[in-house]
Amino acid sequence: EEMAAADYDKETKENAIDKAAKEQDVKYKTKEASGLDAAIAEATTDREGVQAELDPVLKYLATLEDRCIAKAETYEDRKAKRVAEIAGLKEALSILEGQSVFLQRKVRHAKGSRLQ
Repeated sequence: EEMAAADYDKETKENAIDKAAKEQDVKYKTKEASGLDAAIAEATTDREGVQAELDPVLKYLATLEDRCIAKAETYEDRKAKRVAEIAGLKEALSILEGQSVFLQRKVRHAKGSRLQ
């Protein structure tokens, strides 16, 4: 019976030591968790502030890219420009053929030559 009492006392002491260790673990982990929660809140606030600054910069960058980056013309655009240019050249040719073109001639006068 003394042996059983000694084993009981031994186990009771071990349980008390384990309980104290586990309570300390809970205490430190709770403290660590609250510290991490505070760090998360601070980081979230910082991120929101940086994002608020970044959004207008990205919007401005997009407008700059629209203005500055060359865009390839589509085939239809090039074709339309070419057709318009050919039509303008044909119109100019018809105007030149339909009207008499003033030519410059050299006329000699007694004092020298002039263009008329």
